[in-house]
Amino acid sequence: MPQSAVNAASVPGVKEMLTRLISLPSISSASAEWDHSNEAVVRTLAEWLEPLGFAVEILDVPGMPGKFNLIATLGSGPGGLVLSGHTDTVPYDDKRWQSDPFALTERDDRWYGLGTCDMKGFFALAIEAAREYAGRPLKEPLIILATADEESSMNGARALAEAGKPKARYAVIGEPTSLRPVRMHKGIMMERLKFEGQSGHSSNPALGRNALEGMHEAMTELLALRRQWQAQYQNPNFEVQVPTLNLGCIHGGDNPNRICAQCELHFDLRPLPGMDMESLRQAILAKVRPVAERHELGLVFEPLFDGVPAFETAADAALVQACEKLTGHTAHAVAFATEAPWLQQLGLETLVMGPGSIDQAHQPDEFLELSQLEPTVRILKGLIRTFCL
Repeated sequence: MPQSAVNAASVPGVKEMLTRLISLPSISSASAEWDHSNEAVVRTLAEWLEPLGFAVEILDVPGMPGKFNLIATLGSGPGGLVLSGHTDTVPYDDKRWQSDPFALTERDDRWYGLGTCDMKGFFALAIEAAREYAGRPLKEPLIILATADEESSMNGARALAEAGKPKARYAVIGEPTSLRPVRMHKGIMMERLKFEGQSGHSSNPALGRNALEGMHEAMTELLALRRQWQAQYQNPNFEVQVPTLNLGCIHGGDNPNRICAQCELHFDLRPLPGMDMESLRQAILAKVRPVAERHELGLVFEPLFDGVPAFETAADAALVQACEKLTGHTAHAVAFATEAPWLQQLGLETLVMGPGSIDQAHQPDEFLELSQLEPTVRILKGLIRTFCL
């Protein structure tokens, strides 16, 4: 859109924008009964960004009908700054909410609603920050990026990485960090291990092959691996300084007097930066495959989902230093995962920082403190001045 066509006055204020975004259900979930399209949110963002002069591209997420990413670009040229967020929310339990999750409700100097801090509020504040630069020449572009399905599959971000979009130099992901910059987080792996044996009468072990006994031995191997990794890998930037492995749930057998024919274990692994997920999976397989062979058991070992790699940006990176200066906080590490690894794959210097607290995310009566609004806009304007003007 040419600069002469810019009409910033047609874009509503922050409260009006967030009221509308909250009213648009965009839940993502592995459960079909909960899962929604995010198209209405994406097209609403486009409706506000185009009058500000942004060139808007809406991209289908391959293999996911009704799911879309949005890339909105103000200005042109190499480099530039990406302000990124996800358009989806988690499911909710309306019986635990004091107000309508899909209505922005103000009380106690807070805005309540599903997605207020995680993370529709960031879009309203990023657009408000961008409004000042509508029609002004930028040396490097400002890009507002909106992704699909962060809360369930991360497939929106994966699709962007595979497509090689967007092109820029820096990226800030506006996840709720109470406006404290985050330069590293652990990864997430959720894995499924299944042994298949042969049932038989428990009075004679020779009549079957006990999958539960094999799983007992496999869990011993997993816990030994955990000890090995925790001795080998440590990072003092994290509250929990070592990688964790949690044996989450197990199912097997059907009766005390039958040899267990099948046993399945689900476990969670949180690697530190520098730990490669595929190498970890191969190390696990190298330990559990001999167990299966000794017990003559069938073996299935596979991810429950593709996982999120660990993320780290160097402490002396230009973006880290700029965010530290603007916020007055030293960049730190968090345990939750984000889309940062896929933006890094695109070659972007990446940092996570946004309004609201992660303590309110995924909770009934999710809220955004009103005291976070002005500082967020101020900090984002500072980033735009630093990296785009």
